[in-house]
Amino acid sequence: MDEFFKKLPFIDNVLKGIGQIMLQENRWTGLLFLIGIFIGSWEGGVAALLATAVGTFTAMKLKYDPSEINAGLYGFSAALVGVALSFIFQTTLLIWIIIILGGALAAVIQHFFIQKKIPAFTFPFIIITWASVFVLHHFTHIPPSEMISAPTEPSDYDDFLTCTNAFGEVIFQGGIVSGIIFFVAVFISSPVAALYGFAGSVLGAYLSHMNGEPIEEIHMGLFGFNAVLSAIVFSGFKKKDGLWVLIAVFITVVIDDLLVDHNTLNEFGGVLTFPFVAGTWITLLIQKLFKTNKIE
Repeated sequence: MDEFFKKLPFIDNVLKGIGQIMLQENRWTGLLFLIGIFIGSWEGGVAALLATAVGTFTAMKLKYDPSEINAGLYGFSAALVGVALSFIFQTTLLIWIIIILGGALAAVIQHFFIQKKIPAFTFPFIIITWASVFVLHHFTHIPPSEMISAPTEPSDYDDFLTCTNAFGEVIFQGGIVSGIIFFVAVFISSPVAALYGFAGSVLGAYLSHMNGEPIEEIHMGLFGFNAVLSAIVFSGFKKKDGLWVLIAVFITVVIDDLLVDHNTLNEFGGVLTFPFVAGTWITLLIQKLFKTNKIE
């Protein structure tokens, strides 16, 4: 099977780009993510595939570093733009055009951050989606998708599934099966990342519950998916990695709860993964200060 991907490197790069949504440079992780998205919605699956392909193609045509393209670094923000817009709006022709343009723009913005040696994570996805949703809400009459207004049925295993639901919500998937597939997808690439992500979702749910957030939304994973990503970033085999995961998740959840409680960014499509990006940036800054002062 590896020989197949060597003969078709573009497909390999696209799958790795989808895998990089949860920081995994792994084609099989990306393939499982894609399957999980298609299970939730065929429009979301097509949007993810199309946007990632456009982002990767744009990077190739602009002659960005081949090693970065091969690692999938120009695909994950593009993929999230595609899934987000297909999740929030009904997929009209205009939405498909914006998904294509957004995928290309995500690659360009990602390249800017890479050149500046700034870890952008999913920030290109955030700013493109915020801008797109704001403009579409104020200047068009495209109705919301059926998924965003569909009621979620309670489960007898809500407490147990809260953690895998958080994995699912990273890529806008509320289904039980998709969440489990996403967890397995990360696990086959990096067991330590998957387990720290699981722990991050538990901590995120607990902290949000202590803060009085709605239990239904906690069970859905809405207060855990940012924590999952923050935990994965700092996951590792050293004892101090656990401490940094704890710090990052705590900061991320605080930011998440504050933004949600004050209805901040609702007209832009919600907080998205901004709490993860902001919490991770702050934690990296703290790490840098510790290293500078030789405390670590």
